[in-house]
Amino acid sequence: MAHALSEMPAQRSQKWSDFGVRAASSVVLGPIALLCLWHGGWAWAIFIGVAMAGLGYEWGKLAGLSRPVLLSAMLLAVWLGEIEGGWIAGMVIVWAMTAFGVWLIGRFAGSGIPYAGIGGVALLWLRLQPGVGFMDTLFLIIVVWSTDIGAYVVGRMMGGAKLAPKISPGKTWSGSVGGLLIGGLAGALLAGGGHGIALAAIAPGFLLSVSAQGGDLLESAIKRKLGVKDSGNTIPGHGGLFDRLDGFLAAAPVAAVLALCVHGGLPLWG
Repeated sequence: MAHALSEMPAQRSQKWSDFGVRAASSVVLGPIALLCLWHGGWAWAIFIGVAMAGLGYEWGKLAGLSRPVLLSAMLLAVWLGEIEGGWIAGMVIVWAMTAFGVWLIGRFAGSGIPYAGIGGVALLWLRLQPGVGFMDTLFLIIVVWSTDIGAYVVGRMMGGAKLAPKISPGKTWSGSVGGLLIGGLAGALLAGGGHGIALAAIAPGFLLSVSAQGGDLLESAIKRKLGVKDSGNTIPGHGGLFDRLDGFLAAAPVAAVLALCVHGGLPLWG
């Protein structure tokens, strides 16, 4: 009994062992992302282009390519296509590059192009929309970040039943529900503009939160299949770019669809 009690503080500290590094990385990278978001234009476009190139290189290494930079080049072609021709051109190039990539470097390696490319196209298009682009993209970012933080904190505080033990043993139902509530409500507070919660934004916030968690689980399943802990080591405390951006890659296309459905200069929650 005494031995078990002596292990409890160690177990609790182990749960939070990566918190400091994760927080430090977020403090450094978060302001850069927000500054590029605020500025928009080429600052945001270059930020997304760098992220897409990095994701391509990371996926190429996961796929075991001798020249992973090839996938970076393919995703930069998608990025350039959207910059020059808009989101439709970007999506056409995504699928053209996917077909070419599958033929040239294999099915798994080629699948990294739509995985990273569709989310990149959505993030570019969403911010560059006139009028509401900044707020729509900020809404997405706040929901995904709050979901991630909420799931991490609540999951480690409450523990409980595992969400998907065969895919990601560390994730719990309590963390998932906590992330959903905190992410959705954070988005609704942002949409309220300092006047309380915007009720119309709650459902879109929850939808984006669920999408982000689905993207997280998808990336965990891929890593489990490959037998790796992290997609890379680019970001201290978070692993690789896919480890940090998996939620955005899944939620950004959903946010873009919501914005397309609303259109007419209104925010994506109507």
